[in-house]
Amino acid sequence: MGLQFLFMDDNAPCHRTVPTEQLLESEDIERMDCPARSPDLNPIELVWDFLGRRLAARTLPPVTIRELRLALEDEWAAMPQQLIDTLILSMDRRCETCLAVRGDHIPY
Repeated sequence: MGLQFLFMDDNAPCHRTVPTEQLLESEDIERMDCPARSPDLNPIELVWDFLGRRLAARTLPPVTIRELRLALEDEWAAMPQQLIDTLILSMDRRCETCLAVRGDHIPY
């Protein structure tokens, strides 16, 4: 992952078990401070939103599971890398803003 790797989770109890904590510590993985239940802060949620909008904009929406899988694969491949980079690079600012409003909704 590189030297700047920072682990992010949603503070769910399953992510805070003793074995998980021990593994992260043994691998010297730093955990990002992240308020619980903060979908505004999870980049994958924003990627799913992007994909959902792209699927909804299709002239012929997928009907079967196979069509959905293929459509998602097409949209994933067409997703601009710049979008993903921007989401990742915005994480510090998003976290600072969320902490400043004490976990309330942030305007992103």
